[in-house]
This record gives sequence, structure tokens and C-alpha cells, in this order.
Amino acid sequence: MSGILVLHAGLDDGFMWRKVATLLRPHYAVEVPCRLQYRPSRGPAVSMVQEAETALAVAARLDGPVLVVGHSSGAVLALECLLAGSFAGAVLYEPPVVVDTTLGGAATERARLARERGQMTAAMRIFLRDVVRVPAWQASLGALAVTVIPKLRRLAPRQIDDLLAIEALGNRLGDYAGIRAPVVLLGGDRSPAHLGERLDALERVMPHTTRVIIPGQGHTAQDRAPEKVAQVILEHAARVLV
Repeated sequence: MSGILVLHAGLDDGFMWRKVATLLRPHYAVEVPCRLQYRPSRGPAVSMVQEAETALAVAARLDGPVLVVGHSSGAVLALECLLAGSFAGAVLYEPPVVVDTTLGGAATERARLARERGQMTAAMRIFLRDVVRVPAWQASLGALAVTVIPKLRRLAPRQIDDLLAIEALGNRLGDYAGIRAPVVLLGGDRSPAHLGERLDALERVMPHTTRVIIPGQGHTAQDRAPEKVAQVILEHAARVLV
């Protein structure tokens, strides 16, 4: 049976993709592993290369061709998997790829230093406001949620590691131009503008892409509109998992 490998975003362990996975499983074998960066048993921070090795091992357990689906930093990881392994295709939901020399600029270092000082609320406020670029009030609410929700409090330091791992990759657009698998570049019309600009950059360099925008959705459509996200994945899977 053909398979789908889902690589979740930051501040998650795969749980936020449960609705989409439920809609996909009648049709395909689906794996939604907790990414290495976010596993409770993880030791020191890991690189995207290390994460890709782990993800490729999961993909190898699926029979037949595999479609990789990545969301946010998980979509950056999916791009690295496409470079390192063999996939029938991919759906990339707003990967925050580096398009110049850095992703967060000075904000990345400010977030890292706040994390090192144990100031996770401040670190997440910086990350959400200055890297993700949500409005300041949303960043403050999100940072407060990290403070009061135990699961998010556990995952938050890993989010900073995830950001640093993307920064360490640098600008990989030249490498991604060599990806030959057919790719859907997925976005929402209510997402921060810079995420659409990063999709633009990928669309310019990658040879086999289709752009899909979900109306009325932002960066969390997998939870808010799972049927629409599942439909995009299933339509692409029907094209490539043959």
C-alpha cells in the first residue's frame, strides 16, 4: 500500500495533524511521527540533517511509493528529505526557507539568549512577533499560552532549536532547484505575507511545482480546515502514488 509521511510543524508532536491523518487513512498508509527535534527523549539539539535521517527511516517502513507532507519547519525538513531520499512527490505547507542570508535575523539571537536565560515567555514572544511575524497582540497571547500549558511549555525550547536548525541550513534554494519530484506548494491567504514570499521563491526555482492557496485560512489550516488540507493531499497523491 502506498504511503504518506507527515512531518509536523514546530510547537507540536504530530497531534495537530490527527484530523487530517484520519481523513487520509482510509486511502493510504499514513505515518505522523513525532519529529526527532521534539521527542521527549531527545538529548542535545539536532540538525536538519539528523532529522532527515530519522524521517527517511520512517519512510522506508512504508510499502511502495511515498508522498511526503511537511508543514512549516516540517516542510523545510521535507525539502531536505527530498534531497536525501526518493519520494513520489511532496506537499509543502508554507516552509519558512531562508531566501536571503537569514530567517529571523537579530531576532533569532534575541530568542536564543532569552531561552538560555530561562525566559521562555520572552523567547516565544520574540519568535512569534519577529520571526513568524504575527501581530504583537497574537504573539503575546501565544507566548502566554506557552507559559501556562504544560505541553507547550515542554515543546517551546525545542522550537528555538528548530529555528536555529533552519538558520544553520542557510539559503538552500540552489539545492532545492534540483528536486525533480512533483511538489504542491500550499498556503493560506491569511498567513503572514513573508510565508507567501517564500513560496514564491521556491516556485521560481523548483521545476515541477503547483501552487494551491486555501481561501480564508492561515498557517493552521490542518487544524481549522482539515477537510480542505486532506483534499489537497489526496488529489496530489492520486497523481503521484501510482
